[in-house]
Amino acid sequence: MTVLTTATATGTSTEDAISLRGVSKAFGHGADAVVALDGIDLDVRRGEFLCVAGASGCGKSTMLNLMAGLDRPTVGQTTVNGRAALMFQEAALFPWLTARDNVALPLRLAGMGKAERRAKADELLGSVHLAGQGQRRPHELSGGMRQRVALARALAQDVEILLMDEPFGALDAMTRDLLHDELERLWLSRQGLSVVFVTHNVREAARLADRIVLLTSRPGKVAAEFAVDISRPRRIESPEVSSLAAEVTARLRREVSRHGHR
Repeated sequence: MTVLTTATATGTSTEDAISLRGVSKAFGHGADAVVALDGIDLDVRRGEFLCVAGASGCGKSTMLNLMAGLDRPTVGQTTVNGRAALMFQEAALFPWLTARDNVALPLRLAGMGKAERRAKADELLGSVHLAGQGQRRPHELSGGMRQRVALARALAQDVEILLMDEPFGALDAMTRDLLHDELERLWLSRQGLSVVFVTHNVREAARLADRIVLLTSRPGKVAAEFAVDISRPRRIESPEVSSLAAEVTARLRREVSRHGHR
């Protein structure tokens, strides 16, 4: 599924695509309230590839929903500077539409003419290496191909911010590795595109990110940040990626252990 949202800049640096200030989010009220996020301060720079990692239930998806404007913080302020698209783990393509028509749907909603949106959809499918596949329906595509269509649909309106909630989590390792390459290539080709990629897979984060933000177990707080100073293109099995992943995993284990002894 892809959700498109728009927000305007208010009082933040033009270098920041997203700014969270003192953001907390609770579900429920009173003694039964569950605090998912607690006092998050975070900036996402324009053009940055940021990965957010943490144990299950730490509030990663909640943070992404706040950035997408699908929910509001209980406390604090979330500012998003530009058009954002949110991708979920499931591609959620419309089964009765072809791949081309799925990609063209937001263009149609924006009022683009039929011939123009067909050409744009084919261009976007080509950019994710699905040229010539526009007439196929979702059930005729593999899981990796469906996610490529979803990615093309997310980029259909030239978004400035791409929010991704474990989009490759359900795929096999080989397909996931190929899509890492595709995503990195598309990100590098679109100057100024900011990506916030949520994952529980720290090796995936080390493979993709400029910076990794690690959240504590619930309630989610920023436990640590890791600058990723590894040249691109990267391989997920490289010693540099493995070493950083081990460092992040060690910190994550300490956070999970600390949470378990409360």
